Amino acid sequence: MSANPKLLARLGRRALRRAAAQRRFPDTSIERMPVLFGNSFPKSGTHLLTQILVGFAQLGPVVESGLPPVLTFEGESGAPRPLAAILADLGRLLPGDIGYGHLHALPEIQTALCREGVAPYFIYRDPRDVVVSHVFYVTDINNRHVHHGYYVNELPDFAARLRVSILGRPELDAPFPDIRARFAPYLPWLERPEVLPLRYEDLLDEPDAQLGRILAHAEERGFVSARGTEESVRALAAAIDPSRSPTFRAGKAGGWREHFQAEHKALFKDVSGDLLVRLGYEKDANW
Repeated sequence: MSANPKLLARLGRRALRRAAAQRRFPDTSIERMPVLFGNSFPKSGTHLLTQILVGFAQLGPVVESGLPPVLTFEGESGAPRPLAAILADLGRLLPGDIGYGHLHALPEIQTALCREGVAPYFIYRDPRDVVVSHVFYVTDINNRHVHHGYYVNELPDFAARLRVSILGRPELDAPFPDIRARFAPYLPWLERPEVLPLRYEDLLDEPDAQLGRILAHAEERGFVSARGTEESVRALAAAIDPSRSPTFRAGKAGGWREHFQAEHKALFKDVSGDLLVRLGYEKDANW
């Protein structure tokens, strides 16, 4: 089987970036840098985390891989990707590469991301805001999304679309379960000490503190910064630019209150169980 020409081109451009990064930071070998990998639950700040990780290129010899995101599901069909394909994607990441994706915590994937030489991050968001963001994304932003036609042509209004984003579409062959079932495969990432969990809301509310955590985690996993801590944090903050995110919409926390009706709260509570409590967004079901 011949190699994918697009992939070969991406790998060639990466090689050039890696060489340039090494020339820029000659005192630290890129081969000794960790892979910086931003994992996320979809619609939870993926682009925000990716921008921060790309900011590390101002601090040491690391580079944006330029490879596609590593995904559990095919973007357009919604079908699960073979585990072998996911592991092959992860295997292409070299020391000093920056990558990102949406990956379930399957045992083999945990092994790949939690090994020595990788600094993995996992960002998540209030699932109530996630389902609202999902409606806007599927309806208005990505007209190639597997559910776009259904949301636009068969559901009459935002309220109906929000119901589906909460409850899923269990009748489909390609899996789109309810919000609790969608989040469950990601929960084991919160239990891995090798992974730094990040709440999207905390990055909005206390960015300097969270950027400090992100920097410290990279350094614990082998990253060497050419700058001091305060200067490094400032460089990571400067890398954040919401205008460059193709899916950034409101970028705020708690927006679900503007869209949830009484029926949506009832449906969400019914299917989500203790998810909000487990993630630290509520103390109990009385919200």
